[in-house]
Amino acid sequence: MMGMEELRRRLDAKRTRVLLRYKYYDMKYAVRDLGISTPEALRGLQSVLGWCGKAADSIADRLLFRGFGEGAGEIFDLQGIFNLNNPDVFFDSAFLSALISACCFIYVSADEAGFPRLQVIDGANATGDVNPITGLLNEGYAVLRRDSETDAVITEAYFTPTQTEIYTAGQKKPQIYPHKAGHPLLVPFIYKPDARRPFGHSRITRACMDIVNSAIRTVKRSEISAEFYSYPQKYVLGTDPNNEPLEKWRATISTMLEISKDDQGDKPTVGQFSQQSMEPHLAQLRMFAGLFAGETGLTLDDMGFPSENPSSSEAIRASHELLRLTATKAQRTFGVGIRNVGYLAACVRDDRTYLRQQFAETRLLWEPIFSPDASQLAGIGDAVQKIQQAFPEYFTEEKLRSLTGI
Repeated sequence: MMGMEELRRRLDAKRTRVLLRYKYYDMKYAVRDLGISTPEALRGLQSVLGWCGKAADSIADRLLFRGFGEGAGEIFDLQGIFNLNNPDVFFDSAFLSALISACCFIYVSADEAGFPRLQVIDGANATGDVNPITGLLNEGYAVLRRDSETDAVITEAYFTPTQTEIYTAGQKKPQIYPHKAGHPLLVPFIYKPDARRPFGHSRITRACMDIVNSAIRTVKRSEISAEFYSYPQKYVLGTDPNNEPLEKWRATISTMLEISKDDQGDKPTVGQFSQQSMEPHLAQLRMFAGLFAGETGLTLDDMGFPSENPSSSEAIRASHELLRLTATKAQRTFGVGIRNVGYLAACVRDDRTYLRQQFAETRLLWEPIFSPDASQLAGIGDAVQKIQQAFPEYFTEEKLRSLTGI
């Protein structure tokens, strides 16, 4: 056992990186100005881009958990547990938080009637010692409440296989809630785990953040250039220093400007500097959009650079093949978390110690990642008819819904 102090230290070490990714998602991160092409008066100008948010939302919005199929999910009525815990909000919150911070946690507790309650805790406020085989924790730690102004911890919890200890600031002794689940009641939802990083990877990668930084600086430079593009710089040569100075703003907006000759008949030379072009900035921003799209599996249409000809449904699906594979992998990894949450919640509800093997065959049902259009439904209908002729009664209502979403 690592102990509560070690887990608290581990959380403090990782918290900064998680909060950084939330700043990029919320578009609140201040990008460093290189100070080369920005005038001193415009150093405080800040631009934002929502590309990192789009990278996470593009996967989270396509993950639609439908429920449990035949097996342990029906035997233990796991769907009933989630139905009483606002599933529409619960799953969306858990998936999005895990995509941003690589891992979120589900705090399982019992209400006054003994029914399990499920609470999503982001990766900046919880951690633990994960078992790489089961995906459950050996022990866990979570901050349940912080001061909104100072960010100081008000309520924290330590999770062991036999009890949950709640510590509140100002109280000497913790509140202890024993249970029979046999595992800590803090379940991780992990996105893309591997042997080296059991707590997964964030959808907002370092490459995404670096590309967004460069793109934001490009947008800022284009904003500054637009000022000179709108009002090109003009010049007057050969004016008499004894004459009244020319009022700059009036000279800029005037449609006709009269400058008379002097006593010797000389007249000043009026000219205009060549107008700046916005094309280099647009080309550079498009380049960064392409880099970001390649990193996240999106397309230039998703990044705000629409193609001239609208794509068909088949073309959109083909261009998002990498996105489809990423969402499919997310379904598999999040399915482990859903199964583990249902397992521990059933133990809390029934006040019994079930074996995890009893839930190993639990089937999870998902809606299709891409909903088919009318033309695709017609093609699916022809394919189903031919398969049904070769293998009678192969397609059931459940299989057809998994294929078509209807």
